[in-house]
Amino acid sequence: MTVGARPQDKAPRPPAQIILSTPEHFVAFGFGAGLAPKAPGTAGTLVGLPIAWALSWLHLLPYVLITAALFGFGAWVCGRSARLLGVHDYPGIVFDEIVGMIVAALPLVHSLNLARSPFWWLFAFALFRAFDIIKPWPIGWLDRQVHGGLGIMLDDWVAGIYAAMMLAAVLLIA
Repeated sequence: MTVGARPQDKAPRPPAQIILSTPEHFVAFGFGAGLAPKAPGTAGTLVGLPIAWALSWLHLLPYVLITAALFGFGAWVCGRSARLLGVHDYPGIVFDEIVGMIVAALPLVHSLNLARSPFWWLFAFALFRAFDIIKPWPIGWLDRQVHGGLGIMLDDWVAGIYAAMMLAAVLLIA
């Protein structure tokens, strides 16, 4: 195993037929995005991008409530998928990246002009991917220490918060 690799990263790849055969796997695998042979987390985040954009037209409170509900649902569905696979946080489970992207886009909610530019959406995407990959404290610690569906979701939630804070700071300056 390479340095920094997690045991679940070396788990055998489940056949697509299995992933597409149960609703839990289908949702946890980002509606199929998690089947990407390379960078499934990035593929999952790409699925989250248009969802975040669509939700961003809401006011802040509904956006936050929907995001919290998706987090709770994600903890259940990702945990269930992981149990069915017998592998905690299998790399193809990307619903957590979808929700993390929605969290990262929080500063773009119901904003006008500047934040409607594709640049800011791509910037939010890049920030979230960077925090999700680099895993600064406590993201990496949460990834290693918190298990089950909550653990799968929590590190991406925090990565999304870090990305949202940085995006908000840059938007204030711009």
